[in-house]
Amino acid sequence: MTEEIQKSEPFVSHLVELRNRLVWALSAVLLVFLCLVPFAGEIYSWFAGPLLSSLPEGGNMIAVDPHGTFFIPFKLAFAVAFAIAIPFVLYQVWSFVAPGLYTKEKRIVLPLVVSTTLLFYLGVLFAYAVVFPLMFEFFAKMTPQGVAFTPDIGSYMSFALSLFFAFGVAFEVPVAIVLLTRIGVISAENVAKQRPYFILGAFVLAMLMTPPDPFSQVMMAVPVCLLFELGLFFARKLEKNDLQSEELE
Repeated sequence: MTEEIQKSEPFVSHLVELRNRLVWALSAVLLVFLCLVPFAGEIYSWFAGPLLSSLPEGGNMIAVDPHGTFFIPFKLAFAVAFAIAIPFVLYQVWSFVAPGLYTKEKRIVLPLVVSTTLLFYLGVLFAYAVVFPLMFEFFAKMTPQGVAFTPDIGSYMSFALSLFFAFGVAFEVPVAIVLLTRIGVISAENVAKQRPYFILGAFVLAMLMTPPDPFSQVMMAVPVCLLFELGLFFARKLEKNDLQSEELE
């Protein structure tokens, strides 16, 4: 009986630690959200900027649902709060798993977390600053005669957030390549041999994850291919450093 209690104590302590980390992460998101609530309207105006600039002169967005003008900006503020709090959330995840990692693994995980966060932000920024203006300008020009281009604010938010997520994930390609090579799943040279298939896959993925227009598909596929080369460069460099270290030993 005593042995069972001793075995259950580490498990219970891990559950308590997990609960505390989740509470801290959720608290950070809620704190940022409360700070953003007074500016929810301004945040949505900034968020809708690429679309509003492509509307015809005098054009406006609409709210189909009666409560849309009230709830949609708050939903967006919460999404932005989560995005801002991601570094702290990942830090809590890191703090929870770090005690169980070896020293070599810790040296990999921390740069991995930082690079993952930065690349996700870069993907979102690229979508907002480069892809959205071109894409919405294309949509506006393709509007049939007699049809008013007046998007709904709720539909726009869902559409834009899904694209933000798609571009954020797509920009994680270098991290994925470096991680796979570091854990020994595949070598850098084998990754290089798969380049033609990756390029084809990038365009297929862009076709599935973006609207059915050539601009947004190319704007996703091309950066992903360039990021593939960046990830391959770092994977080769790290493998070379490992070989040099082994020779010195």
